[in-house]
Amino acid sequence: MLALPWGMRVEPGSGWTTLIHRRWKGSDTRDVPVRRAKAVLGVGNMNDWQRKSPLDWETYVNKMVKVAAIEKHEYEGWVLTVDPVSASIVLATFLENEKVSISVVLGHAVQEVEILKEGDDEMKQRLSCIFAPEESKAYSPEELEKRKNKLKTWLETNHIPVTEQGESGRTLCVAGVLTIDPPYGPEECSSSNEIILSRVQGLIQGYLEKQQ
Repeated sequence: MLALPWGMRVEPGSGWTTLIHRRWKGSDTRDVPVRRAKAVLGVGNMNDWQRKSPLDWETYVNKMVKVAAIEKHEYEGWVLTVDPVSASIVLATFLENEKVSISVVLGHAVQEVEILKEGDDEMKQRLSCIFAPEESKAYSPEELEKRKNKLKTWLETNHIPVTEQGESGRTLCVAGVLTIDPPYGPEECSSSNEIILSRVQGLIQGYLEKQQ
């Protein structure tokens, strides 16, 4: 199961590559049909892309890429993130009228990723705002940084391994299997492991209640 930044989870059926698309302008969102490309998946076999480390995947974030997938499918877009568990790539494509199309290419279907363009500071900022929850927009960058650092310190105090992820370090990564995005509440936790997800969400909820 792939946990996506906006809270959706994709559980691909056997032998299918799933692409989820969502378009929106501001907070007015609507779902559009799911497209699937037939995939041939060798059970237990990992491709070169899946064998890369999280540090390798991070070098693709905020860059325009072309992804060559199985059965000669190709996808282009700006890399928002790479799921650390499944190696799935989340791509953003900017359309007309400030709308954005989001695609998820599952890791097992990736054959090659070619970097087409580096993102400048303006593009990095534009990409970082795509999945920012409405509540996080109520916080200033300084307040979000303070919330992140306090939560990170609390996790470390409780002997929970945590690192910062992404070029700007906006995302916290717990034990390499769970991520926490701004504004760093239980709802912003994402993981493919439901047991870990539930436990960390409970810990963060308790932490936030003590802060009030």
